[in-house]
Amino acid sequence: MAPFGSVGRKLGDGVEAPKKMDKLIIDTDPGIDDSMAILMAFQTPELEILGLTTIYGNVSTEDATKNALLLCEIAGHTDVPVAEGSPGPLKGGIPRVADFVHGSDGLGNIILPPPTGKKISKTASEFIVDMVSEHPGEVSILALGPLTNLALAIKKDSSFASKVKKIVILGGAFFSSGNVNPAAEANIYGDPEAADMVFTCGANIVIVGINITTQVKMTDEDLLALRNSKGRHAKLISDMCQFYRDWHLKSDGLHGIFLHDPVSFVALVQPELFTFKRGPVRVETQGICVGHTLLDQQLKKWQSTNPWSGCPPVSVAWEVDAAKVLAYVKDLLMKQLSSFFTLLCSHLTTL
Repeated sequence: MAPFGSVGRKLGDGVEAPKKMDKLIIDTDPGIDDSMAILMAFQTPELEILGLTTIYGNVSTEDATKNALLLCEIAGHTDVPVAEGSPGPLKGGIPRVADFVHGSDGLGNIILPPPTGKKISKTASEFIVDMVSEHPGEVSILALGPLTNLALAIKKDSSFASKVKKIVILGGAFFSSGNVNPAAEANIYGDPEAADMVFTCGANIVIVGINITTQVKMTDEDLLALRNSKGRHAKLISDMCQFYRDWHLKSDGLHGIFLHDPVSFVALVQPELFTFKRGPVRVETQGICVGHTLLDQQLKKWQSTNPWSGCPPVSVAWEVDAAKVLAYVKDLLMKQLSSFFTLLCSHLTTL
């Protein structure tokens, strides 16, 4: 598959027309690695970020909204709308919040000032439905948290699945151990009913599980190189990652961090760095294996129907070129100021 982003077309006299930017909504629960992926997206000129929609997971939905607004301000994109999502799973109840991984503020306890911007009046699911309806076949969604907002969008609009261009989802643990318990990964465990609804809705879906994302690690040496780089957001990200890194050492014995959300972003924009298997995926919604994701690899012709029968296939990331994905992530995170910001800073220093 070709990289994300269309090629400019030639006009008269050899002049190249501007590239058509790819429209993207990021559904997110920022979150340290979410923040990394969001800042990477803002550093990608081929993308038009239509908005951020927020969900519980790494933090409460309210705090996710605050962090999303802050990230838009940090990136210099205060024009990007932020729509607040569901406060809890489809079935209700208290949502699981991973503050022990990301800190009480979700950003590694670095305690940034509150955002100056405000969320829009539309809910996340309303915003998603409206954007996909306004631009049918053009809007991709990068889903980095529990899938409640997307499930609500499917409930609101029965044609949603046919109008969305692509949904890339961080979630699941395909034939490997989970990170909440041996059976389940956190995003799917957060709302298994929503995940099962999304996986079976018929949209063009790509799922990147932690069996893939845990293969891409940023080591202590990589983190030091990031901090010492001239990347636009390098110091901020490094400060956030200290808490995250300490948790990885305690939890996994890893001297570094897994790049769950950044890897999922790379799967969106550079899918050629991955291989995929196709087949229906179902999610366990009860019992000790709640949140477990199981792909029918379609290796056998079943003699009777089962819960996977008749479900539309999705693409599940199966292999990854970990070295190239890591290099891509580091390149974006260490990317210096754009020429506009360099010129602006130069101008300000002369005043």
